[in-house]
Amino acid sequence: MARLRRTVTQGVVSDDASLRLRASWLYHSHGLTQKDISERLGISRGTVIRLLAEAVERGEVQIWIAEGDRDCIELALKLEDALKLDEAIVVPGAGGLDQTAKSVGLALGRFLSEVVSDGMTLGVGWGRTLMASLASLRPMRREGIKVVSLVGGVVRAEGTNPLEYSWRVASQFGGQCFLFIAPAFVDSPSTKARLIEKCGLDDLFRLSSSLDLAVVSVGDIGAQSSSQAASMITPAETGELVALGCVGDLLCNFLDAEGRSVPHPLNKRVMSVDLEDFRKAAHVVLACGGAHRAPAIRAAIRRVGCHTLVTDEGAARALLASV
Repeated sequence: MARLRRTVTQGVVSDDASLRLRASWLYHSHGLTQKDISERLGISRGTVIRLLAEAVERGEVQIWIAEGDRDCIELALKLEDALKLDEAIVVPGAGGLDQTAKSVGLALGRFLSEVVSDGMTLGVGWGRTLMASLASLRPMRREGIKVVSLVGGVVRAEGTNPLEYSWRVASQFGGQCFLFIAPAFVDSPSTKARLIEKCGLDDLFRLSSSLDLAVVSVGDIGAQSSSQAASMITPAETGELVALGCVGDLLCNFLDAEGRSVPHPLNKRVMSVDLEDFRKAAHVVLACGGAHRAPAIRAAIRRVGCHTLVTDEGAARALLASV
């Protein structure tokens, strides 16, 4: 496994209690070497040594690792092994849907602030969790960043414009933004083809096939679904999707438990990048919380893979229970 390298100052790393406790847990409980921890956490060996020393000085490491993020770190390590991830970031359970999205989103924002580097092409989806990441996104100015919207949705936007996340991320990094100016769903596959060929979306599709970093969330599907994709279709269509075995959506593509696209017309009319191109991204980040979304998260991983999973305790435990 190879994590994305963090580009943070010594002071920032030293003040990161979660990273310090994670290094301590790997060293003292799992018996990893400093070199192994350096590779697993994406930091230098010198930083590992410093983190371990600080954990002792602060009294966080005695006979056992101090409480705090301990349960989340242990869950993260188990997820990394069980799902073969480069990295899992698990935040404490937060209760309601909105609070869960906020907590997971804040963790995602901190992650992106550290790992995005010069010249990267980022592909991004949209949703509550991704929008929540903006509150903690504090990147240094980067050179040559491109941000690509991976799904449409501009025609019908409730609360926030689905494309807002793309341009706000691009603005934060001082990069170019390629907006997916189209509705999430069109009336026919032929309309989809014409829009791609005739309306300037070809550059966006070209970029989406060679992403350095792809950042998306996952939605659940059902009678009580909180997915934003579900809010864009009719109750009858939701019932049809569930009858076909749909467990969730990725970029408004509706998937069954094995990650296959269910045989519904919506999947031929969705204005998103092709999931087969999406899975070619050098690093895929899935950010989603809630135990009820575990089947959708697993389906997405089966379909496009996942290098970094940002989630909460509830989803983490549900995912591990289904392994």
